[in-house]
Amino acid sequence: MTRLSALRPNLDLMPSPLADRPGLLMRDPFRYAEGMLVIPTPLVPCLAFFNGRYLESEVREALSRLTGDARVGDVLAHLARILSEGGFLDDENFASLRDGRHRAFAEARWREAVHAGSAYPAERAALRETLARYLDGGEATGPPGLVGIAAPHVSPEGGWRSYQAAYGRLGDEQRGRTFVILGTSHYGEPERFGVTRKPFLTPLGEAEVDGALVDELCAGGGDAVRVEDYCHAVEHSIEFQVVFLQHVLGPDVRILPLLCGPFARATREGGRPEDEPGVARVLGALTELAAREGDRLFWVLGVDMAHVGGRYGDDFAARAESGRMVEVAGRDRRRCEAIAQGDADGFWELLRENGDDLRWCGASPLYTFLRAVPGLRSELLRYEQWNIDEHSVVSFAGLAFSR
Repeated sequence: MTRLSALRPNLDLMPSPLADRPGLLMRDPFRYAEGMLVIPTPLVPCLAFFNGRYLESEVREALSRLTGDARVGDVLAHLARILSEGGFLDDENFASLRDGRHRAFAEARWREAVHAGSAYPAERAALRETLARYLDGGEATGPPGLVGIAAPHVSPEGGWRSYQAAYGRLGDEQRGRTFVILGTSHYGEPERFGVTRKPFLTPLGEAEVDGALVDELCAGGGDAVRVEDYCHAVEHSIEFQVVFLQHVLGPDVRILPLLCGPFARATREGGRPEDEPGVARVLGALTELAAREGDRLFWVLGVDMAHVGGRYGDDFAARAESGRMVEVAGRDRRRCEAIAQGDADGFWELLRENGDDLRWCGASPLYTFLRAVPGLRSELLRYEQWNIDEHSVVSFAGLAFSR
């Protein structure tokens, strides 16, 4: 007897934006399934049967009784086939797709610029023109003792003013350094960090990875570090920073790309992230690296802040800079004040208030940085809120860190 496979839990599901194809749009943020699928509105309730608990024969009989139409079983079988072939079910076909993608990334020479052509232009001249337009008018130089910056990882089209505020502080003084890029891992495991040794290939050129520092971090971080983490293949939080760095300082920048997974246990149960032994090892390794390398390193954080509104599970529509988002701005700024004082413990307590209801998408890179490079002060260069759709708002900022 055939059991209906479960729908994968980590898919993006949203109302179809296509006027001529109403229903539920389904896509895979991991890009195991490369295409998108629109489930027609009448079939959307059938997705509830794809939870791994129902036999296909049971569902056929139930639907036939409810509708009085024996042909409905054929519709169910067709839906199951389409979902499976597309890679949206947790079945053997998906396992094969996943293993193939992981193998292809592990064997690839470069980390390809997967967001070129969607989040930013894929053609070099057009990209340079776009980035010049975004950054024109920014600060020419940073403050003395500049150690790092934080910039958004939201689409550059929506967050260019904050990118401008952060990257406008970079200049000749930063050339030749290794840029430790701490990015939010949207798809990585909690309490885990992901690295890759693959050069980042963008339309602007190839950014080299500092392999010696990657090796050191892997040795010091132990099992909490995922080597050649597939999440790098699809993640935008570091890719965007590499593109801006290449535009400002040249294509051959040297980087240490580190994806920071969520600190879920400390958020849920209390305490500090480093109460988890693996997290403590990685933070310790980064602290030693920062203390030894000093100004040979420059730190770049790819972080967003609050995620509020209908897209993120709230029961209200959010509008930037108005209504409830005025209160959100105040809470965001209090967290930025804790960051400005280098107060990691105070920052973490603010993050946990109200059960993490602001969903700061940058909490783990920011906390990691505050622990790895203590004693810094930061300046909030610009703070923004942006309606990512008509019901949902993301907040973000540009910050500069100095001694």
